[in-house]
Amino acid sequence: MRIQLWSIGKAHEPYVKSGVEDFTKRISNYFKVEWVIIPQPKNAGMMSEMDLKKKEAEVVMEWLDKDDYLVALDERGKQLSSEGLANFMQARANAGTKKLVFLIGGAFGIDETVLKRANYTWSLSQLVFPHQLVRLILAEQLYRACTILRNEKYHHK
Repeated sequence: MRIQLWSIGKAHEPYVKSGVEDFTKRISNYFKVEWVIIPQPKNAGMMSEMDLKKKEAEVVMEWLDKDDYLVALDERGKQLSSEGLANFMQARANAGTKKLVFLIGGAFGIDETVLKRANYTWSLSQLVFPHQLVRLILAEQLYRACTILRNEKYHHK
């Protein structure tokens, strides 16, 4: 199973870059993994919230393959424990998922058309985090889930 971590916006900011790279490298010991940074549409600052989300959705829908398993990160999604995330990933691998895509939306979240396409909607927390920080949290939690699946010492409970 390949894992792709999609994020709409700018490249990783320096304050998260090294952490994101470190955890991504660690995940690669378990699964093929890569980041895809989806650039904001041109003139994003001049668009309404609704128009911007629609433009971002068009790009996401265009880039998705029909067999991709899409996990949309959204504050209205279901919350998982670290063990629950590990079980979710194992279930996806067992089901023969070829590509598991985790999507971090733009500044205003994810458009409804993408949320309807999503196979799963996941909330990291009821708190709202900056998107750059979500990248780091996502990478760390996916690594943690991998270590749980292998019964390795990283996760302490």
